[in-house]
Amino acid sequence: MKDVTCYVDDKVSKVAWLNRSNIIYAGQDKWSLDPRVDLVTKGQLEYSLRIQKVDVYDEGSYTCSIQTKQQPKTSQVYLIVQVPADIYKVSEDITVNEGTEPLDGEEYLDIIGIMRNQAGRYECKASNDVATPDVKYVNVVVSYPPTIKKTQSSETPVGRMGTLQCDATAVPTPEFEWYRDEKRLSNAQGLNIQILGTTTILMIANVTEEDYGNYTCVASNRLGVQNASLFLYRPGTGRDINGSASVSKSLWLLLACFACLFFKC
Repeated sequence: MKDVTCYVDDKVSKVAWLNRSNIIYAGQDKWSLDPRVDLVTKGQLEYSLRIQKVDVYDEGSYTCSIQTKQQPKTSQVYLIVQVPADIYKVSEDITVNEGTEPLDGEEYLDIIGIMRNQAGRYECKASNDVATPDVKYVNVVVSYPPTIKKTQSSETPVGRMGTLQCDATAVPTPEFEWYRDEKRLSNAQGLNIQILGTTTILMIANVTEEDYGNYTCVASNRLGVQNASLFLYRPGTGRDINGSASVSKSLWLLLACFACLFFKC
């Protein structure tokens, strides 16, 4: 609510309020059709225009026109409407592929070659001195192909259950497949495949000699595929629980020995 007041003396015979040359009130007669506008008088000397629920369209020049015995006079007041900051439009939640360049816009956060660690909720805040800031949020999902983060081979004696585990990270969530000798495995007698989010487990019940060997875990989504080798092996064969890592370690020790031999360390 805002009052725009015109003070007059007792020599005034007629008073009118105008806005943009449109008569709002002439004396006590209301010309405006706006129900938010009323006339408030205090005696004969104060002549106020009251505007309820002021909005930005009420901003502008208001004229108090008075008629005296000598000549008409006018006085103007400019109403400035302060509007709280308001975010009227914000991007929808967005899903982008890793490395994607940003789209152009009027006001935007420019993330060049966005990476997976930049996914999350972004806050857009608009503020001025009129009211508390207006805040909106945009969720950014960054899609990327699977990366197998961890594999767990299994040292299992005959007759016991062997468990192979494969963990991957990807957006969208990866799909998993298990293979042995290029043959895709499925839930069957003695085999059970579990998929728990970004982890898959292959369980081999009642292990036999024929079950020992190399297994392949494949993780895929619409952006790519990655696979890893895991091993089910009998106790005492000396294979490291992470298989390929033991080969690399042995090779390094062998090279170190040759280095000492040739360089007399």
